Amino acid sequence: MALVVQKYGGTSVGSPERIRAVAQRIAACVRQGNSLAVVVSAMGHTTDELIELASKVSANPPHREMDMLLTTGERISMALLSMALADLGIHAMSLTGSQSGIITDDSHRRARIKRILGDRIRGALAEGRVAIVAGFQGVSEKKEITTLGRGGSDTTAVALAVALKASRCEIYTDVDGVYSADPRAVPGARLWSELSPDVMVELATRGAGVLHPRSVELAKQHGMALWVLNSLKPVGQEGGTRVVIQPPVAGMEEL
Repeated sequence: MALVVQKYGGTSVGSPERIRAVAQRIAACVRQGNSLAVVVSAMGHTTDELIELASKVSANPPHREMDMLLTTGERISMALLSMALADLGIHAMSLTGSQSGIITDDSHRRARIKRILGDRIRGALAEGRVAIVAGFQGVSEKKEITTLGRGGSDTTAVALAVALKASRCEIYTDVDGVYSADPRAVPGARLWSELSPDVMVELATRGAGVLHPRSVELAKQHGMALWVLNSLKPVGQEGGTRVVIQPPVAGMEEL
């Protein structure tokens, strides 16, 4: 039985219908005999809406309070997805970053993961449950809630896959994988079936929104198998780009 970590971005869980579709995909993976930990982002534009809301009540909101506010978006997603799975007869447990033991440094709005304890996640998996983890967030050693910055859910997923010694990490988005250009704007854009991590980091740094460069660097450092797949396609037709990862290298900066 393989242990797989999946991450679903905001578009993948952007509506009740899409959350139910993600639940169906997870259920299919579980019924194939896999053990599954799932990282979720906030629904759609929830994070932007929360930032806008904060700006309406404060000209300069404290970073600590912004972290307290912004982490609510992922909590909504994880709870709703767990409910949708329950309707399919799949036992799941939703966990915040702090409940998952994602320990970060003390930097609000831009924290870096120091380690993942993961005891409650492992406990849920041992009971045959799907662990649904809120992305983008953690807790400092001073017990302060922190966020990882934009793209933080990608980093959460890869770090969790490393900590759990998963067989692979699957990043689900709303396109078939990594393209030579935005396929929604450039009809002739080419889908890459494989990319090196260095090329993927370069693309991400230059604005490709499929993967955050920090998550790719983390996968490279720890030798974690990484895939980019389309959550909006039927199971088995997701397309996909594999980031070709070599054995771990020295000089790990995170986790």
